[in-house]
Amino acid sequence: MKKPELLVTPTSVEDIIPLAEAGADAFVVGEQRYGLRLAGEFSRNDVAKAIQLAHSKDKKVYVAMNAIFHNDKVKELNDYVQFLKEISADAIIFGDPAVLMAVRETAPDMKLHWNTETTATNWYTCNYWGRKGAKRAVLAREINMDAIIEIKEHAEVEIEVQVHGMTAMFQSKRSLIGNYFEYQGKVMEIENRKQEKNMFLYDKERDNKYPIFEDENGTHIMSPNDICIIDELQDLIEAGIDSFKIDGILKTPDYIIKVTKLYRKAIDLCAEDVDQYEEVKDDLLAQIEEIQPANRPLDTGFFFKETVY
Repeated sequence: MKKPELLVTPTSVEDIIPLAEAGADAFVVGEQRYGLRLAGEFSRNDVAKAIQLAHSKDKKVYVAMNAIFHNDKVKELNDYVQFLKEISADAIIFGDPAVLMAVRETAPDMKLHWNTETTATNWYTCNYWGRKGAKRAVLAREINMDAIIEIKEHAEVEIEVQVHGMTAMFQSKRSLIGNYFEYQGKVMEIENRKQEKNMFLYDKERDNKYPIFEDENGTHIMSPNDICIIDELQDLIEAGIDSFKIDGILKTPDYIIKVTKLYRKAIDLCAEDVDQYEEVKDDLLAQIEEIQPANRPLDTGFFFKETVY
């Protein structure tokens, strides 16, 4: 069977080589001015260095430009696209058609990955953006396994699926928490990268903690659990899904490296020897459970449930 790409989100340039050695095939990097909910902040120099390091290991780097853009930033897009072209980024991740237009004007040969995180729920939409120029569609996290496989059967583009990590439940372009603290006469540092400074919404009835943080793109509320389907990869691999994503947002570099190693082993075994994968998959899941933060239970997301809108 064809092995899907293992796509990982590093927290810094220093993560690139260790993650490549752990088995990652590709990386998502970027800066919050243009990209949403990144595991780490990468300046232009960082992006260039990440690409250099990744390419030295024959790995790919995709740069996030999937923010929701207003008029004030649209005029910057061509310049950033030109920069990514010059440093040989392997693809640009986008959701806003403004990015598509900028790429057409500035770097028409640049590969595009369409990712809105919410609306890639059917193959017609994936193929629509494919015919506009996208080479890959990143599926919504809220659709189940059967729907994913059906989309892949009809897709004219590559299909990417998140297999591990937290997911976004809500975004506002407004700095809701910052505005609240300012209203109280307090000054709050907007900080997303230090775990000890994370804020949560607490659901007492369900005993759930929803991570909440702010960046340049506004306020984000994340899922109380982490997706983990390391023991449920067979159907996706047999269906030919092109890319499996591990999202490392709000995780430590050490955690992301360990999880990457385990998924690398799972993918290789499942593609090469399904029977052996069946024998070890429960142990692989147990190893992730051992390193999982106490406040982040694992579940299978929407993979095995009906989507409720």
